[in-house]
Amino acid sequence: MTDTVITPQSLTQDQLSPAALKAQFQHLLEQQKQDFLANVPVPELVYQRSDYMDALMQRLWQHFGFDQHPHLALVAVGGYGRRELHPLSDVDLLLLCQGPLDDHQQQKLSELLTLLWDLKLEVGHSVRTVDECISVGLDDLTVATNLQEARLLCGSERLFNALEQRVHADDFWPSERFYRAKVEEQKARHRRYHDTAYKLEPDLKSSPGGLRDIHTLAWIARRHFGATSLREMSHYGFLTDAEYRELNECQNVLWRIRFALHLELRRYDNRLTFAHQTSVAELLGYRGEGNRAVEQMMKDFFRTLGRIGELNKMLLQIFDQVIIDNGRPGQIDILSDDFQRQGNAIEARKPALFQARPDTILDMMLHVADDTTIEAISAPTLRQLRTARRRLNHFLCQQQDAREKFMALVRHPNALHKAFSLMHRHGIMSAYLPQWSQIVGQMQFDLFHVYTVDEHTIRLLKHMRLFDDEANRERHPICCDIFPRLARRELLLIAAIFHDIGKGRGGDHSEIGAIEAHDFCLEHGLSRPEANIVSWLVRNHLLMSVTAQRRDIYDPDVITDFAKEVRDEERLDLLVCLTVADINATNPDLWNSWKRTLIAELYYSTQKALRRGLENPPDVRERIRHNQHLAAAMLRKQGHSPRDIELLWQRFKADYFLRHTHKQIAWHSEHLLHHQSDQPLVLVSKKATRGGTEIFVYCQDRPSLFARVVAALDKKNLSVHDAQVMTSKDGHALDTFMVMDQNDEAIPLDRHPRIIEGVAKAIEETGKITIPRRRAPQKLKHFTVKTQVLFLPTKNGRRTLMELVALDTPGLLARVGAVFARQGVSVHAAKITTIGERAEDFFIVTDAQNQALTSEHQAQLKTALEKTLSQAK
Repeated sequence: MTDTVITPQSLTQDQLSPAALKAQFQHLLEQQKQDFLANVPVPELVYQRSDYMDALMQRLWQHFGFDQHPHLALVAVGGYGRRELHPLSDVDLLLLCQGPLDDHQQQKLSELLTLLWDLKLEVGHSVRTVDECISVGLDDLTVATNLQEARLLCGSERLFNALEQRVHADDFWPSERFYRAKVEEQKARHRRYHDTAYKLEPDLKSSPGGLRDIHTLAWIARRHFGATSLREMSHYGFLTDAEYRELNECQNVLWRIRFALHLELRRYDNRLTFAHQTSVAELLGYRGEGNRAVEQMMKDFFRTLGRIGELNKMLLQIFDQVIIDNGRPGQIDILSDDFQRQGNAIEARKPALFQARPDTILDMMLHVADDTTIEAISAPTLRQLRTARRRLNHFLCQQQDAREKFMALVRHPNALHKAFSLMHRHGIMSAYLPQWSQIVGQMQFDLFHVYTVDEHTIRLLKHMRLFDDEANRERHPICCDIFPRLARRELLLIAAIFHDIGKGRGGDHSEIGAIEAHDFCLEHGLSRPEANIVSWLVRNHLLMSVTAQRRDIYDPDVITDFAKEVRDEERLDLLVCLTVADINATNPDLWNSWKRTLIAELYYSTQKALRRGLENPPDVRERIRHNQHLAAAMLRKQGHSPRDIELLWQRFKADYFLRHTHKQIAWHSEHLLHHQSDQPLVLVSKKATRGGTEIFVYCQDRPSLFARVVAALDKKNLSVHDAQVMTSKDGHALDTFMVMDQNDEAIPLDRHPRIIEGVAKAIEETGKITIPRRRAPQKLKHFTVKTQVLFLPTKNGRRTLMELVALDTPGLLARVGAVFARQGVSVHAAKITTIGERAEDFFIVTDAQNQALTSEHQAQLKTALEKTLSQAK
């Protein structure tokens, strides 16, 4: 480490100016950065910064004349009290006084704080007497915790000793009360992070398994045992030397990442966001092409959080028994020769059970499945498990006994309640399955996923359990009907475990997972047909989602092709459960009424096709007649004559009646029968449709109509999710847009008049289409998506199918529509899908003569789209 550290005690009066001190702080930062890059241990840098701050505060104490007041003391509290100062850490100070400050003292304190703020330090301060500290501390757990870590910087030792005596007295936050409060505080903090360490933009300090979990252990140990460090905790026998070394190692990993993050940031933050992951990984020396460096750093980081989280839970159990139960064991229930239950925890009855017979780890999980009130593994058993895990020289799946027990667990009706979550949390999944160990902490660098691959998979399994509960029928009607009656539920669970297991290894993860799942099934005693089903589910786990959201599911050919892939109803039932759970486990905000409706429509259409037989395609004319019959009945009830209805419908093409429901047809027709002018007609549905709002546009058709409408909707901050664009026989547009607001919800009624006015005005405009310009979300700046235009084959060749992949910037669809208009391309249908930072949109288009685009026209359109969208980034 560089030895030219500035010593503030030697600073002259002139060197205590803001400008001079800023220069010295900058010099210290640059010096520490060089030391950091030279691999000086971060604890040395953290303590060095704290020592520097101590010396500066002591010098400023003299400079402002506080040393002339014998009844004042300056105290470091919080992280500064622990001597933990990273480059942007808060500097928490307590000015301890005997009584109220006089005017002169207040003035000098104000000058001191102003100077510190001028130095851009995050200063937290309070001015209190000893009695006030105790009074506030009794009411505020955070203050009480900070006071435990108080450290005298300068001033009255007598006053500080009086404070310490009061803080460490038994009546100031008794040990049991402090323990309960800290445990509840930790639970509340974990809930804010969805009780997982594996979110893709974690908080180094507050996420489960983060630095706060180590602090919590230290605070409780200090309050109950008087231990002032992790090492002292090991002296009391509650932390083994190996566990102390592991905690210390984990803390140093997090400190190193935090120090690097603070070197990159300008303002205090502990979140490892996408914006800074790449630069932090580079500072830490990670290398690799693409996102490889970030993935490696985050994998190390997440595995560190997992180790801390496991140790935290184990040690809190030990503290609980010592502090709450005074060391007395709870009621013990014998479960088997090998296991017993104590309280809500399961524990081994023999000291080296797992080392002698590793397959008994699976027996323990079967007991957890048998008794849904078991919440945890007892601390002694967890210690034994950790030792056995480290000493395993093979994966458990290589043992026949273990394989049989794993399959018994997969087939257990309560397997999804707690067992797999505990197996993941305590490294049993990694010890069992070699592929699982590769996805632990596997990063997914995008805005679509919010969890690592392993955490996402466990959440998928947990979400399936919701399908067994009638309380969730409204949110998951199909799955709550199907899942309880699945005959071979274990096939679905195995497919869930393997569906993303190939990620991070290059190549198609679905294909990798399908091959490995097939081998797994055969090795675990399943028949070859069962292995084929599981393999098919893994290979096609995205098929239903892609088809529903990015294909024209009103096209009978699309349904037929999908049904041919699925082949039978058992696969369809398994696939829909896997698909819905997968979407919900990817991101809590993804599942909505729109997706639920699309999946449901695809499911029921496919089910009908399979029951009818794929050799018997649907009778399109029969469906048209059915829709017309029901719609006409509704219109007659409203007083319209059959003749008027017939005259209106004679203007519509058959496709209109095929692609709309009878309720949509009746709604459109009711207003069109009353609309006798050439002015545009714009309707907005009052009731939510598929969770969104339907907008119907009727007017004289023209090439730029689609672009003008979507631009008008974009101006209103509405997102188009689906569009059906068609013309009548006499050249009028009959366009339907399914839209949602910025919260992915239906549009409130009070906004309808302004939307109708805005769309109608846009329809009548001529000249250049104005694309609304809005600033892209900050997160998008850190992602690149290559614009891709792909033309898909069609069966009849009358229309062109086009897929577009691009960065989802504001106004994207309006710009695409403008390109279509300039290229003379007519849109007949659109499916708009946003996957994190990616837009993956599907269009059915023709040229101005209503013919499929020629290969030359396709090339021109592709070039125009790529050029326009690249300029918009």
